[in-house]
Amino acid sequence: MIKAKKSLGQNFLIDKNILENITNTTKIENKVVLEIGPGTGNLTSYILKKNPKKMIVIEKDINLATQLKNKFKNQLKVINDDVLKIDETNLFKDKVTVFGNLPYNISTEILSKWIINLKDNFWFEYLVLMFQKEVADRIIAEFNTSNYGRLSIICNWKLNIKKICDIKPEAFYPKPKINSSLLFFYPKKNFIKIKNPNNLEKITRIFFNQRRKMLKKPFNQLFNGDKSIIEKFKIDLRLRPQNINFDTYYKLACEYENLRS
Repeated sequence: MIKAKKSLGQNFLIDKNILENITNTTKIENKVVLEIGPGTGNLTSYILKKNPKKMIVIEKDINLATQLKNKFKNQLKVINDDVLKIDETNLFKDKVTVFGNLPYNISTEILSKWIINLKDNFWFEYLVLMFQKEVADRIIAEFNTSNYGRLSIICNWKLNIKKICDIKPEAFYPKPKINSSLLFFYPKKNFIKIKNPNNLEKITRIFFNQRRKMLKKPFNQLFNGDKSIIEKFKIDLRLRPQNINFDTYYKLACEYENLRS
């Protein structure tokens, strides 16, 4: 069996029931599929059984990439590269369904990159992604909860998110020390337009930099204490960042852009 590399956050999914459940999450037949971090190709095999129209996998580990090419030959295309350096929009003409047992050490970085770089015409149809459970809980968190924060706000901006299931460590080799969660993402039809998504990243970073402090200091830092904005969004500056809902953060990002334009 291939030895997993800790430096690449490798944990290979081996539970056949879980592999089957993942491929039953959404329709694959005649769809264009992208898999991130296929590892030894366990999930890849299950996806191919569902007869996708076309499949590409991105694998950073050169030994695993070579093994995948030998194992699947002309059934798919293997890209041996770092997913963080790839522009996925250049890989396909059609919208894709993305599967990924993401490396846990860079999972949020991958997802944030996709969302921040998203244009209004989405390059994907669905994302079926596995995360460390603690990270998944932050992604799907609602406001007024302790897990709610920057990741929740950025991920829920343009995407609907559903939790499919939790997965025990025993489903992997080597066995991780934590539980995992499978999440399903699909584009929202309506969302608040922000010209530069980096502004959303910036305001959430400043607000949540001291998440247990009141809103007054970060608000003043961003908006110079502008009372008209406080009144417009009915913001109580005695509250904490987790007490402000999603849409208010998106609207504040728009206000921030207006002030700088």
